Amino acid sequence: MLAWLGRTLITLLSAAVVATIGFAWYTYRTADDNVVRDDVIAAPKSDEPPTTRDLPRTAQTILLVGLDSRTDNAGNPLPREVLDALNAGEADGVQNTDTMMVVHIPADPAKKAFAVSLPRDSYVDIAGGYGTHKLNSAYIRGKNAEATRLRNAGADDATVESESTTAGRKNLIATIQNLTGLTIDHYAEINLFGFSELTSAVGGVPVCLNQPVHDKYSGANFPAGEQVLQGVDALRFVRQRHGLENGDLDRVRRQQAFLAGLAHQLFSSGTLASPTRISALVDALTRSVVLDRNWNLMSFATQVASLTADDIEFSTIPTGTINLSTPYDGSAVEVDPEQVRTYVQSLLNGPAPSTVTPGSGTVSGPGTVSDPGTTDRSVTVQKLAQEQPEQQTITAAGIPCVN
Repeated sequence: MLAWLGRTLITLLSAAVVATIGFAWYTYRTADDNVVRDDVIAAPKSDEPPTTRDLPRTAQTILLVGLDSRTDNAGNPLPREVLDALNAGEADGVQNTDTMMVVHIPADPAKKAFAVSLPRDSYVDIAGGYGTHKLNSAYIRGKNAEATRLRNAGADDATVESESTTAGRKNLIATIQNLTGLTIDHYAEINLFGFSELTSAVGGVPVCLNQPVHDKYSGANFPAGEQVLQGVDALRFVRQRHGLENGDLDRVRRQQAFLAGLAHQLFSSGTLASPTRISALVDALTRSVVLDRNWNLMSFATQVASLTADDIEFSTIPTGTINLSTPYDGSAVEVDPEQVRTYVQSLLNGPAPSTVTPGSGTVSGPGTVSDPGTTDRSVTVQKLAQEQPEQQTITAAGIPCVN
C-alpha cells in the first residue's frame, strides 16, 4: 500500500516547521496547533534493558506508519470521488498498517540517519499475547480487543473508537519494539488521501522503473524509465503489490526508492524555500497525519535542519522466504527476530561480527534461521540467500530504478 513514510514525514514535517522559521512563525503555529495528536508513547520503565533511550538525549527513533484507511485522520469517510480515484473501494474505516518504517536520527551529526522498512507480511510475535501472526495485524488486533472490552463496559461509540484506536497504535509500537530491540520515541501515521496530497504539494516525485507496469488492482499503469509522479499516480506507484516478482519485498523496495526521490526533490527543487509549497505541505499534514502527543516539532525540526539528501539510508530488515506457510495467516514473510535485532544494532553501532544483509536473510558468519511457522524446520542461511538476492542500500542522493 503506502510505501512512503520513511523520509516522507521526516522531511515533510521538517519542511512544515523548519522552513517557517524563515518566512512566517504563523505557519509553524498552524501546523503544530492543528495536527491530530494521540497519547501512544508510554514512559520507559525503570527495569527496561538498554535501548536507544540510553543513547544521547537528542537521538530519536520514530515509527512511521502508512495506514490503508478509507477515512481521514479524524475518522470521517473519504468522499466517493476520492475513493474512486484511489481505487480504494468503500469508505468502511478499515485500518491496515500496510507500511511500517523505523527511522533513527542520531545525536552525532557526523553519523547517517537510517530508515528500516518492516514488510507488512512479516511473521512475528504480536504484542499483547496474540501469538505469532503477520506484522500488519498488530494494530487491528489491539484495537478490536480494546473495542470489545469498552463496549462490554458500556462505553459510547465515540469513546470506543477513540480509545480502541489508541490501543491499536500502542500494540503496534510494542510489537515493533520487541522485534527490533529499539525504543520508539515518536509515532507518525498517515492515510491514503494524505499521501496523495503530500506528493502534489511538493510538485511531484521523480521515480524510475526497470520495466513498464500495468496493474488493474492498484491502477498502476506506467512506462519503463524515469518519470515524475504526484497525487493519485504516486499512490498507485507505491501501492502496487500484484505482479511483482518478490511480492511485498519488491513493493518495500519501490517505496524506499520513492522516498529517496521525494527527499531529492525537496532538497534540490527549492521546495523548502517556497512559502506557497510550505503552506500546501502544512495544509496536507494537518488533514492527514497523526502524531504522538509529546512530539515537539520545533525541537525536532531544529535537529534535522542540517540533513541533506544523502544523509539518510533506506534498507529492509533481514528476511527469509517470502512464501512461508503459516497455520492461520496464509503465506507470510519469514523473519528471525535475532537477526533483525543484530542488524538494527549494526546500524546503530557499526557492523557486528556476524552481520546481516538487509532484505536478504543472509549473514556473513555461520548460522541458521528457524522457520517460525513450524516447530521442526531449520532453514540454512545459504538457502535463504538463494531465495532473496542481495540488494544495495538506497539513499536519496540519486534516483534508483526499481521493479
